[in-house]
Amino acid sequence: MKIIFMGTPDFAAGALKAIAEAGHQVTAVVTQPDRQKGRGKEIAYPPVKEYALVQGIPVLQPVRIKAPEAVEELKKYEADVYVVAAFGQILSKQILTIPRFGCINIHASLLPKYRGAAPIPWAILNGDAKTGVTIMQMDEGMDTGDMLLKREIPIEENDTADSLHDKLMLLGAELITEALPRLEAGELIPEKQREEEATHVGKLDKNFGYIIWQESAELLARKVRGLHSWPGAYTFFKGKRLKIRDAAALQENTGQSCGRVCRVDKEAFYVQTGEGILRVTGVQIEGKRAMSVREFLLGYAVQPGEFLGKEEV
Repeated sequence: MKIIFMGTPDFAAGALKAIAEAGHQVTAVVTQPDRQKGRGKEIAYPPVKEYALVQGIPVLQPVRIKAPEAVEELKKYEADVYVVAAFGQILSKQILTIPRFGCINIHASLLPKYRGAAPIPWAILNGDAKTGVTIMQMDEGMDTGDMLLKREIPIEENDTADSLHDKLMLLGAELITEALPRLEAGELIPEKQREEEATHVGKLDKNFGYIIWQESAELLARKVRGLHSWPGAYTFFKGKRLKIRDAAALQENTGQSCGRVCRVDKEAFYVQTGEGILRVTGVQIEGKRAMSVREFLLGYAVQPGEFLGKEEV
């Protein structure tokens, strides 16, 4: 099939690579404009663009995909279908009707659950036992179109947003290469989403990771996993931001106030929460690299009774 691919991050690049290697002709790639990255503010290409340039695929980077000039540019490239994965812009009705098979989306959740921009972290934050990928026929709504193909995977106890992302990227690549020939052959049967089961999740704000110690240890442990590695779950230690990168919930209480370090050993420090204790084994202090608590304790004295946070509540 002739395909225009729309996507931006690594999740999308994995699917693009799989589509190209399956023998489909990618006539153009549409991705977000280049961005400044890091302290040096160097211009960074989206991962999808990086792959396309290596393969010699034309790259379009409209600021607004709905703009008339962007739509006219799209029409210059032949396509039986547009494949969309984490593109980052909403397509207009006009664009949705250009290719003969319409536009299909690779979405990293089991729709209708977790429509929107951040389905992977929210599956962990909410303590779900499973997640998956849905191939969906796009319409004008936000992830509201008919489902064409769906596959689930378990969320393991030690999965982070990063590890789950990588699993779903591979699953999405596998599923789209299965879906495309079946779409062309008319073998995919559209299934309506059940609106009463729909949930929506927006983009995560970097301040969302601030740890409120009055929450339960179980919820905070999920926050550490679900926000790894961005935006990160964090608190403050002696006025410096301290990311908690690895932690586990213990079902015990000390009677101390929330946010107090209740004990310290060679491998971890333990913090009282609203329900249970958070055992912290990996951190990243502001301005330093990520490290184990064992390493951290060699340079920073964490004492029982010390409070973590901006101010005690």
